[in-house]
Amino acid sequence: MAHVVILGAGTGGMPAVYEMREALSAEHQVTLISADDYFQFVPSNPWVGVGWRTREKITFPIRPHVERKGIRFIAQTAEKIEAQQQEIILADGSKVSYDYLIITTGPWMAFENVPGSHPHEGPIQSICTVDHAEKAYQSYQALLADPGPIVMGVMAGASCMGPAYEYAMIVAADLKKRGLRDKIPSFSFVTSEPYIGHLGIQGVGDSTGILSRGLEAEGVDVYINCRVDEVKDGKMFITQVNEEGATLKTFTLPVKFGMMIPAFKGVPAVAQVEGLCNESGFVLVDEHQRSLKYPHIFAAGIAIAIPPVEKTPIPTGAPKTGYMIESMVTAAVHNIQADIEGRKGEQTRGTWNAVCFADMGTYGAAFVALPQLRPRRVDMFASGRWVHLAKVAFEKYFLHKMKSGVSEPFYEKYMFQMMGITRLEKEKKADRKVS
Repeated sequence: MAHVVILGAGTGGMPAVYEMREALSAEHQVTLISADDYFQFVPSNPWVGVGWRTREKITFPIRPHVERKGIRFIAQTAEKIEAQQQEIILADGSKVSYDYLIITTGPWMAFENVPGSHPHEGPIQSICTVDHAEKAYQSYQALLADPGPIVMGVMAGASCMGPAYEYAMIVAADLKKRGLRDKIPSFSFVTSEPYIGHLGIQGVGDSTGILSRGLEAEGVDVYINCRVDEVKDGKMFITQVNEEGATLKTFTLPVKFGMMIPAFKGVPAVAQVEGLCNESGFVLVDEHQRSLKYPHIFAAGIAIAIPPVEKTPIPTGAPKTGYMIESMVTAAVHNIQADIEGRKGEQTRGTWNAVCFADMGTYGAAFVALPQLRPRRVDMFASGRWVHLAKVAFEKYFLHKMKSGVSEPFYEKYMFQMMGITRLEKEKKADRKVS
């Protein structure tokens, strides 16, 4: 009997545990470990941040849904991974041994990189978790009662730029609905990107044009190639550089309410494993999602190391989006299944295709990048009211999938196949050896 453990129950971990359970016969055990006892649909957090959604609408308890599938669930923080011994030490001191481990822990938010930027320290909020988004909504309500300057954007080293654009546009739309947009003395978007719509992947289609026009239409002032140095006393201290990275100017912006996407790091239990990760704590994997050092460890999603797609004047990271993450997960599951079933010469690789919907308040923006990282076969970015409606529908659909325990229903798979979008590329290497 083999025991497979999935560490982390987010957008990658929940599909992983369902797919792993379906792939293996009943004699094998599958365990899910999560610091939280609930699943949260992170893409809806920008809506929570303005009160368009509540926690109850985008979360649900994990245990009843996974246990009815025969999956063991442990709601505890992993304190340490003993990779050589193939054990995980939990917060209560207990140990969980594994034959295979899939790491899908998501990120550690590096607020410490910028003094004063933690949501509990000042005016700058986050929407990276549902807890953060609820805190952002509380601060937003204070802004509504006493309007002041707004600053949003992306910190140096961040890799998840899309939600910053989403939240800026959603806040602007909500202010207009409330008749308060003209009460905001300044609304700024500050980003580490070398140009608007770069998104950490050199843009997608006309992302630069569509997002630039959207921000301009909302009266948002844009600052590119910027590093936020500190937030203090209602001010954001910023350094802007040129294309060579030399300082152009330092300046401050007033801020009463803001949201900045922070840089990400690997979570401590993962980052501290000797030889597992890069200097930022992200797992180093091969093209089949397997650790370069530990053959019984796989990783997917935000937890893995992906080099920046290019050197930018202010550091930017490459994002890991939803369908891309599911592609990684499916590849990892197939490779573990092949190992357990004795097909160790068979390896599966994810396509890393990306399909993404972003809400902009009254309309939306969508991109399809096949694959997400260049060179691409398909490179499309579009906008319209239909995208807003599509994201609303996708939220409900994904939550339904995670409650029902099906990662990729057959109709979803075949619909995407008709559009040329697949999760996997398969290859066989008969000479591969796994210890």
